[in-house]
Amino acid sequence: MTLIDARNMPRHVGIIMDGNGRWAERRAEPRSEGHRAGSRSVRRIVRLARRIGIEALTLYAFSFQNWARPEDEVSALMVLLQEYLFSERDEILGNGIRLAAVGELDQMPQEVRHVLDALCSESAANAKMTLTLALSYGGQEEIASAARAIAKDHAVGRLRLEDITVDELSSRIPSQRVGSPDLIIRTGGETRLSNFLLFGSAYAELFFSDRLWPEFTEEDLFTAIESYQRRERRFGQVVA
Repeated sequence: MTLIDARNMPRHVGIIMDGNGRWAERRAEPRSEGHRAGSRSVRRIVRLARRIGIEALTLYAFSFQNWARPEDEVSALMVLLQEYLFSERDEILGNGIRLAAVGELDQMPQEVRHVLDALCSESAANAKMTLTLALSYGGQEEIASAARAIAKDHAVGRLRLEDITVDELSSRIPSQRVGSPDLIIRTGGETRLSNFLLFGSAYAELFFSDRLWPEFTEEDLFTAIESYQRRERRFGQVVA
C-alpha cells in the first residue's frame, strides 16, 4: 500500500489473466488445475480491488476464441466459473459489488447462464465496485455487433450519418458501460491485448507482468498501479 497514491487511483482496471495452463504444465499437472489455481487469484485480486477503491474491474475470463480449445478444458472452465459464482455470491452481495458480464453470452451453457444472470440481477443495485466478467468475449466481435446495430438504425431512418460519432458507437459497446479502462494489466509475459477491450483501450495505460496468473499477488497489483501513477496521461494532447 505504501507504493501507491490513493488520490490517483485508476478508476477502471482491466486484466488479461494469462498463464494458467503454463503454470500447470510446469508442475506436470492437468491444465484444469491451473485454471483452478487461477480462480483463487481472481478471489484475491477482486477483494483487494474493492478494498483499495477501484470502481470498475473487468476480467478477461473466457474469450470468444477459447471455444476452440479442447472440449475437456472448456468443460472444466465452465464448471469452475459456476463454482466461482456460487462460492462468491455472499461476498459479492455483502460487499456492495455489482456483477456484470459482457460477450456472446448466448454461447454459454444454460446452467452457467442461470447462475450468472441471477447474481447479476441480485447485485444490480450495488455501487461500491462493478466487477465485469468478459465471457465468450472478443473486442472485434463487440465492435462489429455495434456497427451492425448502427447500420440497421440508419437503414430504417432512426440514425443520420452525421449522428454516427465516437460517442454513439461507444454507447452501443457493452464493455463501455463502465467507461474506458484506465489501466490494462496482462500477466504471463505476453505483450499484446489479444482482442480485449479494443475500443476502450485507445488511451489505456498498459502493464505487462511476467507473473503467471495463479502467481499474481496483491503486491503485483500494487506494482502495476504504482507504474500507472508514474505516467503522464496526455490523451494525445500536449501538457503545459
